[in-house]
Amino acid sequence: MVLLADLDFSLPLKNPVIIFSLVLFIILFAPILLNKIKVPHLIGLIVAGVIVGPYGFNLLLRDSSIVLFGTVGLLYIMFMAGLEIDLAEFNKNKYKSLVFGLFTFAIPMLLGVLASYYLLQFSIETSVLLSSMFASHTLLAYPIASRYGISGNKAITITIGGTMITDTLALLVLAVIVGMAQGDITPSFWITLSVSVVVFACIVLFIFPVIARWFFKKYEDSISQYIFVLAMVFMGGVLAEAAGIEPIIGAFLSGLALNKFIPHNSALMNRIGFVGNAIFIPFFLVGVGMLVDVRIFFHGIETLKVAGVMIVMALAGKFIAAWITQKTFRLSRDEKNMIFGLSSAQAAATLAAVLVGYNIILGEAPNGTPIRLLNEDILNGTIIMILVTCTVSSFIVEKASRKIALTENENAADEEGEEKDNILISIAYPDSVDELVNLALSLREQKSKASVHALHVVDEQDTTGKVHAEGKKMMDAVMKYGASMDKKIIPLTRFDQSVSNGIVYTIKEKNIKDLVIGLHKDAKQEDFIGHGTEQVLTRIFETVYIYKAVQPFNTLKRIVVTVTPKAESEAGFCHWFTTLSNLAKQNSLPILFYASPQTIAGLEKLNKLKTQPIEADYKEFTDWNDFLILSREVEENDLFIIVSSRNGHVSFNRQLNKLPYYLSKYFIKNSFIILYPAQLDNGVKMNAPAVGAVTEAGNFISKVFKRNKRIQ
Repeated sequence: MVLLADLDFSLPLKNPVIIFSLVLFIILFAPILLNKIKVPHLIGLIVAGVIVGPYGFNLLLRDSSIVLFGTVGLLYIMFMAGLEIDLAEFNKNKYKSLVFGLFTFAIPMLLGVLASYYLLQFSIETSVLLSSMFASHTLLAYPIASRYGISGNKAITITIGGTMITDTLALLVLAVIVGMAQGDITPSFWITLSVSVVVFACIVLFIFPVIARWFFKKYEDSISQYIFVLAMVFMGGVLAEAAGIEPIIGAFLSGLALNKFIPHNSALMNRIGFVGNAIFIPFFLVGVGMLVDVRIFFHGIETLKVAGVMIVMALAGKFIAAWITQKTFRLSRDEKNMIFGLSSAQAAATLAAVLVGYNIILGEAPNGTPIRLLNEDILNGTIIMILVTCTVSSFIVEKASRKIALTENENAADEEGEEKDNILISIAYPDSVDELVNLALSLREQKSKASVHALHVVDEQDTTGKVHAEGKKMMDAVMKYGASMDKKIIPLTRFDQSVSNGIVYTIKEKNIKDLVIGLHKDAKQEDFIGHGTEQVLTRIFETVYIYKAVQPFNTLKRIVVTVTPKAESEAGFCHWFTTLSNLAKQNSLPILFYASPQTIAGLEKLNKLKTQPIEADYKEFTDWNDFLILSREVEENDLFIIVSSRNGHVSFNRQLNKLPYYLSKYFIKNSFIILYPAQLDNGVKMNAPAVGAVTEAGNFISKVFKRNKRIQ
């Protein structure tokens, strides 16, 4: 038995349990205490690292465990930047990112070389290497912007893209200067470096997605998926190091490669962000603080002079680059501040460069002192620069994020108005819960205030209580899955004489605008779902999504939508286009519409009116008698959506009667959605039996499930 008196509390602490406990308490209380005086939590963690580190009270050493967790945290920051980026927005702004990346590299480099060579009297090699440290930056304050929910903002997207460019160029400068100092620069050096970087990028951007799609199709276990993602991040880092560049580039490219497989509103994304923000990133920040030696300020005027020049050149270069970018692309003042704030923090690449340069010995002075490529004054000045720039970055990003988030919320409120498009998910089978919830949550904006309800209808004549007990388990699964995604889902259990009655009356009571019904191939109770679906479709005129999932959402490559003629004349045209736009955007999927020329014109007009238009293509399709031509266009990993129509409405056509045959015979390998838009009651009797497309839809559902069906 170990008593308290037997524990080793000598400084620095050596007991791993005590060390880990102390760091956790720092992570917990440092942000809480400093937030009271309006100091960003990132600064709180860095300051805490200074206090407990070897140059503070010497409570902790910056040993291998701190370095390990800190390295994971640094890669996590870069990975999440690539993962959370809006690929459609990134694609639209890729040239702007390129321009900013060149600005934020060239301007600090130019200022740094001039200041280092003429003011500090360093050699040209030292000046160039020192300037490359000013050119690089670390997205240290990115978690602040992410916390405000503005990671898709144009300024942030431009900065993230520019970060990859400037850090890569800065690290290439490091490799070249080191090679020159060691006499290794030969033609083979350039060929080897170029080929290795290209091979590395191709593996991460083209091979990683193939592996990820295979894995996510095959394994649905949440723990396995998280470990797989983490393994891919570090594999990207290993490949980057093998190519001769820093692993942070590999982590960022891994995030881009896995972006489309981890939707922003998914449970997996929530787990990734939670673990990173709770453990790994704070460890990195504490580790950065432990590098700071406060005694540097008393070492002499030369160190402070070098540090002052470095800080001024680094911040001035980044500010000028952000200002020129603002003027070039007509960005707002807050967006300029966001770009400057995110790009001003020096940490990862800066540390790598200074440590490499410090360890390169060029010769020996007459007194026996080694002559280093980067001397001790530069090393100490770099530590001061890291502390100052990280502090400046955190304050500026915090302020800019608050203003940008406020502006975006006001714009969203203006667009959304008072109407809330509440969604209802009809649940009947446990193994359909995840996909139905994923679909429902993807149909609305991430910041939408609309409620999502999950409904299970129990036959009021069920005396055994078995169905009710099964329903309770499914509702628990819905709540658990929603909680894992940090989303609120309202569970509803209703006793009624029929499932269709339960759904219809719930829609009226809860102001539901969208109904999600799942189709499942293992359903039982023959003819039940066909009849129930018909009743629902004839008694309500809200938007209905009938979903058959063949593969997970995050393994899809594209959305293909075929639209009935004259769909633009229906009341729900704008609404279903908005929901499908959300579906495409939140799952990072391009969308292809097949429609008549008139409908395409309407779709293009709606897309142009959106604040952030989606990535969409359009192809003319008017001959519904030749529907089978789509079977050659829709690929295995596509989500096929058919915008249908209730019988008797303007967009209904007789060819829809053949839809069940086509889908059941030629599209069995595809996930698909049959979408019934919101339509006005054009004289159709509410209690009339379903005919035409509705009846055929019921027959099709019966064919798919073959026996013992149930509304889901």
